[in-house]
Amino acid sequence: MQPDDRDEIRDLLKRTAVALKQGEVPFALCGGYAAWVRGAPEPDHDADFLVPAAEAERAAKVLAEAGLDVQEPAEDWLTKVVSGASFVDVLWRACGHPVETDLIERAEQLPVLSVHMPVLRATDILVTKLMTLDEHYCDFSRMLPVARALREQVDWAEVRRSVEGNPFAEVFLVLLDRLEVVPEVSPA
Repeated sequence: MQPDDRDEIRDLLKRTAVALKQGEVPFALCGGYAAWVRGAPEPDHDADFLVPAAEAERAAKVLAEAGLDVQEPAEDWLTKVVSGASFVDVLWRACGHPVETDLIERAEQLPVLSVHMPVLRATDILVTKLMTLDEHYCDFSRMLPVARALREQVDWAEVRRSVEGNPFAEVFLVLLDRLEVVPEVSPA
């Protein structure tokens, strides 16, 4: 990502958050930028927000009324906010399930590029990232720096319980254990 691109995505992230706040739409920063706020490397692509599934239509309306370029992609679980070559995904489904209000309510208010906004807890960031792993997408190289950076902020027992049944996520936890990134990650 070039410096101009990074400035563009950062600006769009802030404008999206401010519009959602002003429109009183419950939301939380998630994904790579949420991890970045908590100490992980800055992502080199889009930013992501979660909104409860019940608020999806209102979120899109609020963003459009704020003057943002809102686009409806072919996927039926997100809206895109676009500016130049940058975009922000506003998701109402995560890991194949509708986003519930409790996930948003667990988020913590943190300053992000001078804007206070809800940011997913480190544990929820890891769970949502791990649950996207499957036979079509299993890139541990993107996950490892995030897990290392957030390791002291994460409830690893909760992560283990939450990803149970996803063999790709379970294997990643074994990798973390073998690399001694996190003590006692493997099931007892």
